[in-house]
Amino acid sequence: MDARLNPLGSSVAAKVVKHFIAANKAITESTLPATTQELVKIRASQINGCGFCTDMHTKDAAHAGETSVRLNLVAAWREATVFTDAERAALELAEQGTRIADAAGGVTDEAWANAAKYYDEEQLAALVSSIALINAFNRVNVIIQQPAGDYQPGQFG
Repeated sequence: MDARLNPLGSSVAAKVVKHFIAANKAITESTLPATTQELVKIRASQINGCGFCTDMHTKDAAHAGETSVRLNLVAAWREATVFTDAERAALELAEQGTRIADAAGGVTDEAWANAAKYYDEEQLAALVSSIALINAFNRVNVIIQQPAGDYQPGQFG
């Protein structure tokens, strides 16, 4: 399977990806826990059907020490006992933020208030930015049908 477009072979796409990566750097340098960042990226990617990002972020999380049990249960986080209350709040915000078109009113006040119990304003800004950014990456990869499975941790820097 080949992608419809090489995002690094197009000058426009390469510039956009460069800005996406710069935006992600601000998030990774924030105090939002790296584990939370990866869990949110994985869950949004699962919802969006982005195999490339799901592959990348599960491998990056495993490489950083995340357990296979937790990685295998991200899609079923509500029923799983392996996530903290803070992680659950972030996953709920990620799901609602990813499924905006599916829900009248978008993200609920309850989901926001629950996340605000665990994350300060800067962490919330990083969390919202991470959700928005991974959704943008997912859409690019799904549209161009970027193949999944070959990613190696650290491959992009």
